[in-house]
Amino acid sequence: MRKPLVMGNWKMNLTLSEAKTLCESIKSHYSEEVDMVVCPSYPYLSFVASVLGGSEVKLGAQNVSAYDNGAYTGDVSSEMLEDVGCKYVLAGHSERRAVFGETDETVLKKVKQIVSRQMTAVLCVGETLEERQANRVSEIISRQLNAVLNSLTEEEASHLVIAYEPVWAIGTGLAATPEQVQEVHNLIRKTVAKFDANLAKGLRIVYGGSVKSSNAKEIFSLEDVDGGLIGGASLKGDEFIKIVKLAICEK
Repeated sequence: MRKPLVMGNWKMNLTLSEAKTLCESIKSHYSEEVDMVVCPSYPYLSFVASVLGGSEVKLGAQNVSAYDNGAYTGDVSSEMLEDVGCKYVLAGHSERRAVFGETDETVLKKVKQIVSRQMTAVLCVGETLEERQANRVSEIISRQLNAVLNSLTEEEASHLVIAYEPVWAIGTGLAATPEQVQEVHNLIRKTVAKFDANLAKGLRIVYGGSVKSSNAKEIFSLEDVDGGLIGGASLKGDEFIKIVKLAICEK
C-alpha cells in the first residue's frame, strides 16, 4: 500500500505573516495516514522550517540549481536546500519548462542534484493541449520520463516521486476527466516498470492538474493516483486540509 502524498506548491505567493498562519493551521491538522509537504518560495524556507519545527509536515523547495556551487547568481544549490531542512524538491515543473525554457537535460541535472543529497525529487511531467490534441501524450510523457530514468542508478531512482501535470488543465478552466488522469498515471507506472518493476509498484505518482476539495476524492480514489501536487488550493489552510483528508481513501 503506497502512502498518500499531498504537497502544497505555493509558487510565488504569500507574505511572511500569511505563510506563518498557513503553516500553523496545516501542522495542527497533521495526519499520520498522509505525508504532507509545503513548498514555499526560497526566501521563506528557513522561516517555514522553524514554524513547522516539531511537526511531521515536511519542507519542500520549488526548484534547485543544476550546479553544485560557484558563480551562478540567483541559483540555490541542493546543499543549501538540504541545510535548511528540505526533504522534497520539485524538478521540471511545467512552469519551469514553459516559462523558463528548462529542457529534459536540465531537469535531469536537477534531479541528480536532489537525489545526491538523499532528498526526494518530485519529477514533473505533462503534455500541452496541442500535444494532447495531436495524440502525442504517450510520446511526450515517455520522453520526459526516460530522459531521467535512463541516466539514474536504481538507488537514485528510489528517491523519486512523479507528478503528472497536464499543462492544459492548470489555471485554464479545462479539466482532465478521471479516465484521462488514470490513463496517464498508468502509463507512467508502466514506463517506470520497464526500468525497474519493483520500483514501479512502490512509486508514488501524484496528480497536479488543479486539484481542489470538490474533485480530490474522485481523483485520489483512482488506482494509480497516490496524492496530489496542489497549487492555488494549497494557499488556503481550510481547503488544503480538506484535500489532505480526502487523500485517505480506499482503493
